Amino acid sequence: MRAPSFWWKPPGLISALLTPLASIYGAAAQARLKKQGQKAEIPVICVGNLVAGGAGKTPTAVFVAQWLLRSGRRPVFVSRGYGGRLKGPVQVDPARHTSSDCGDEPLLLAKIAPVIVSRDRVSGASMAARLGDCIVMDDGLQNPALLKDFSIAVIDAEAGIGNGYCLPAGPLRAPLAAQWPLVDAVLLIGEGGVHPDILSVPESIPVFRGLLEPDPHQKSGLKGLSVFAFAGIGRPSKFFTTLADCGAVIEERREFPDHHPYSENELLEILAVCRAKHWTAVTTAKDFIRIQGAFRAIAEQIKVLDVSLAVDNASQLTDFISQKLDLKLSA
Repeated sequence: MRAPSFWWKPPGLISALLTPLASIYGAAAQARLKKQGQKAEIPVICVGNLVAGGAGKTPTAVFVAQWLLRSGRRPVFVSRGYGGRLKGPVQVDPARHTSSDCGDEPLLLAKIAPVIVSRDRVSGASMAARLGDCIVMDDGLQNPALLKDFSIAVIDAEAGIGNGYCLPAGPLRAPLAAQWPLVDAVLLIGEGGVHPDILSVPESIPVFRGLLEPDPHQKSGLKGLSVFAFAGIGRPSKFFTTLADCGAVIEERREFPDHHPYSENELLEILAVCRAKHWTAVTTAKDFIRIQGAFRAIAEQIKVLDVSLAVDNASQLTDFISQKLDLKLSA
């Protein structure tokens, strides 16, 4: 689905009309969070967010896993596999699985470390324990089934928590007060934007900042290029801004719902416009991996812009996580 624009604006008539439904949803979500979870055989680091929509969870999960690998650990990703048909638990094999099987994010994560897709997080963690010595969960902060040893709440620094209402009146997945006890650290991604005080982050939770930086080689190839930019992610506007910052000339842009399964006709239409006007089609890594799995020949005609996470004072964040893991390993 595409996040409604009113979620990210000050409360208005639509959010007010939906407040009764939001109250019911919020109460149900809060009650669910109180359920007792099951402990995994190995440490679990959860990378989630407080709201529905894109915040930078996947680049953060990659950042954490890469640090673990450099530290001599053997991380395994566990993902629900949103958008895929496989219930799991199953280990993702990029040679035979496509995004229709396991979702787009697991295929990106599989470039870094083994990935288990499982709608049952406990079963997924059990399989992961046979492959590695720690788990990085991509999403799942509000899923109580599996206990987490460390949880990072990733927040878009520009959007924050939107209008502050629970679904469907706003983007919050549960009341904010009910979510903070689940969080060990906050990572604000992006420049400027909301201040931690506005988010009412408890003083006991450290706040870190980071940026999503484009791949340098891809960035250099985009400077001065006339492009047709399209994206089906949580916040396409972030991709368009990054693309413009790379020096690309965005002649046309098109937004699709998050995890959108592109049809051949949609892609051929974009490419036809590009041929007629001598533009280049450009999309995100998540979109590209969905397109590549279904339409390989079409994918070869589309440029991709990858981003990676750069964290301010990254060693402070990784030291903080390390302390938690050491406590778990010595318990």
